[in-house]
Amino acid sequence: MQLTPLAAVSGLQFGLENLSLPSLVIAGLLALLSMISWTVLAAKWMLLSRTATANNVFMGKFRESAHPLALYLTRERTALSPMYHVYHEACRELAFYLVGEEDPGRAFSSRLQGAGRITASQMGSVQNAMERAVMTSATKVEAKLGIIATVLAAAPFLGLLGTVWGILDVFAILAQTEGTAGIAILAPGVCSALLTTLLALFVTIPSLIAHNALVSKIRQLIIRLDNFANELAGVLDRQFVDHHSPDESPPSLGSMGTPSMPGFSSPPTQSLTQPSKLTSA
Repeated sequence: MQLTPLAAVSGLQFGLENLSLPSLVIAGLLALLSMISWTVLAAKWMLLSRTATANNVFMGKFRESAHPLALYLTRERTALSPMYHVYHEACRELAFYLVGEEDPGRAFSSRLQGAGRITASQMGSVQNAMERAVMTSATKVEAKLGIIATVLAAAPFLGLLGTVWGILDVFAILAQTEGTAGIAILAPGVCSALLTTLLALFVTIPSLIAHNALVSKIRQLIIRLDNFANELAGVLDRQFVDHHSPDESPPSLGSMGTPSMPGFSSPPTQSLTQPSKLTSA
């Protein structure tokens, strides 16, 4: 007998029409998990799309600016861009060390022109601020991914639970009929049991593919943030950091003192060339 696609569809329809109560409950849980998973996935894909667009807009403005702090002084915000938040945190920390103020005021531009340079240790604080901003942005983008991971882990086990439960019901029918039940009686229970595993696969496989693609996009975004933070750190380091340290002469050997080691006594105070006094016998 040749199997046609219509036979497969009718088999699926037969299983749905003969779902047992446990299989129906598990199928409802699988449908709920699928809706939750795809809601989170859709929200994350939309967030990544808006984030990528905002990053492109901010980078266009940053490349066109004549001064590294130009966007900070004009207070141009790109709230959806994680790169903007990294830039803003770096500029705010840098402004504090340059002029003693974090937020640009009316006299900020004139005070900035007369400001000196910062030290390498202060630049380290600016880099720490950028790293914190990168981690904060990464945490926001990766939020709620644990929900999708929970769905991917729970759905196959729910399908397996429904299958095992349905097979147990089939064996119970066989025991009650003392093995005389035919295929017409056992088929609904077997089909209902196998259908839960099929529904679990329908929930897991598409969600797993979309989840892996989403994680790959998030990793690319974090790498771009790290690269931008490193690029910005280089620009700020060349523009605002003073790497000329005052010359310091090395200490003289006399100022370092005489080394003392355990087990050795101090050198004798009497000269070796001075003759010793012998007592007469």
